[in-house]
Amino acid sequence: GKEYTRKFTTALYEKKKWLCGSASRKSLLCFPCLLFGGEVAWTQIGVNDLKHLSEKKKRESCKCHLDNSVKLAMFGSVTIATQLDESYHVGIRKHNEEVDKNRYILSKLIDCVRFCGAFELALHGHDETESSLNPGVFQGLVDLVSSIDSAMEMHVKTATVFKGTSETIQNELLGCMLDVTRDQLRSTKYVAIQADDTTDVSTKCQSVLVYRYIDGNGKVVEKFYGFTHLKDSCAESIATALLDQLNIVFSEHCDKQKLIAQSYNGASGMRGESGGVQRKVRDRYLTAHYGHCYAHQLNLIMEQAISKISQVKIFFCDLSGFLAFFSCSPKRTEVLNAIVARRLPRGAATHWNFNIRTVNIVYKYREDLLECFKSTTICEARGFIRMLEDNYDIMPHVDMLYSQLQKRDIDTVYVDSINKVRESIEDLGSKLPDESEFPRWSHSRTEIKTTKQVAQEVCDIIIVHAKEHFAFTKHLVSAKLLQSDLFERHNQCFPLQALTNTVQAYPMMNKERLHTELSVIYGKPEFCGASGAMALFCNLQDTFSETEIIVILITTPMTTVESERCFSTLKRIKTFLRNMMKQDQLNALAMLSMEKQLIQEILDFNKRTIEKFAALKDCRAKFLYK
Repeated sequence: GKEYTRKFTTALYEKKKWLCGSASRKSLLCFPCLLFGGEVAWTQIGVNDLKHLSEKKKRESCKCHLDNSVKLAMFGSVTIATQLDESYHVGIRKHNEEVDKNRYILSKLIDCVRFCGAFELALHGHDETESSLNPGVFQGLVDLVSSIDSAMEMHVKTATVFKGTSETIQNELLGCMLDVTRDQLRSTKYVAIQADDTTDVSTKCQSVLVYRYIDGNGKVVEKFYGFTHLKDSCAESIATALLDQLNIVFSEHCDKQKLIAQSYNGASGMRGESGGVQRKVRDRYLTAHYGHCYAHQLNLIMEQAISKISQVKIFFCDLSGFLAFFSCSPKRTEVLNAIVARRLPRGAATHWNFNIRTVNIVYKYREDLLECFKSTTICEARGFIRMLEDNYDIMPHVDMLYSQLQKRDIDTVYVDSINKVRESIEDLGSKLPDESEFPRWSHSRTEIKTTKQVAQEVCDIIIVHAKEHFAFTKHLVSAKLLQSDLFERHNQCFPLQALTNTVQAYPMMNKERLHTELSVIYGKPEFCGASGAMALFCNLQDTFSETEIIVILITTPMTTVESERCFSTLKRIKTFLRNMMKQDQLNALAMLSMEKQLIQEILDFNKRTIEKFAALKDCRAKFLYK
């Protein structure tokens, strides 16, 4: 009269991988037979007789079940027939051997392209036929490698599908090499950018983008990223091109916080607070704080004074006419060489730099230049003679002003000194004699009053630009947090205000964790002997993540004029290689020329380039392994 309930043990599923159950039917099924067909009891009806289940499990030795199990094991992969086919293995082996050969040849071609790019040599010649005596440097390198490498020689003689020396292949390799190098730049944690624009030798307006970051060895580096062709040099065009490049690198929203600083040459179109490039970038990248490039210092103020004050502009235009006066005539040049015994310097090619050398040379050799002018046509030289007589006294002051603005340790103290100079100009009028006392040949009181106004305008321009130069300093406060000689004082009284300013400038930081990490550092006597933030970098990289970010933030903002060096390379490439070329090839050649060390440090550079080249399109040559 007892009632028994038989239960199914789910552990059976682990013992019998082929067994599966149906909750709706309350029965067991065979999964391989369910997929490929088999006994009706195990595929359609299902087994629910638990009493005789042990007997039914003997079906594992059934031929149909074994066939279905093999089909399931090979499902989605090559067939068993293919695996057992020896000829298939032989075909794969031959294919991979051919891939090895093609990759070896392609690697040699990449080395030839890298050589031409590193030494800024023209890849193409005017006539690249086999009978040509001047086929170009690239073809000459290929022939040289063939003479010392039997595999390359055999390839050049017998290749019918892929020879690799055509202009199309060279351009594709250049593009792949550029992508590999840029991938290395995109992997950085935090970066600062510098951008500038210029007109190249083909009269095209080009913008350059430079990255500054800390590499894996804890070293601050500045790397060229690329040139961009601009429609014009206005702020809108530069900002649009710059943002297009940044969107490629920082495509995700979380990546936008990686851009922590931006720096430009200080021109109004770049630094403008409302419509300048820095504002347009800052609207998209909130943590990209603008800082005037330290290497420029305040010498751009000289350019602003020249362009906005007519009297100053006339003075420097007349000064630049000295070179034109002597260079337009061989006789005048001969007189200059005989009396002065040196040539006058040319104006600076870069638009940001005011050439002070001309002022110094004219001031130093004033008497000799006057003798030169009197030895030439007096009528044409009369204006220069008068300039040397009237403006001689102001020239050393121009030199002193320029030198003062170029000091490396310039700070707000100099702004105060300029204010004092401006105030002293107010007393100039009381010290002047009456107009009747002026000689007939000398300046009138009205002219000196005009000079006084010009001096005040120059001082005003310097003061305004200097205040802009020191407008944003919150990010610099973070340097105090890692100043080792202050650690003992910070341990007693934590610098909360500096911490707050740092987090406000860079909201991506975790304030609480940073506070904790800094408290630990301040309390350790071992850190007090560190000689700056970079000395702490290696020690803090693994343990103190937020403190590591501070180290990156205070060492990353731009300080040099790397963009100007990029323009010099641009000029050489456009002049000596190919005046007309696509933008991608121009960037690739510039990258190979300027970033030789970066390319050498990339592991398996040729291998990565080959992988990208193989993925471009379906090549008739084989570069992918099976």
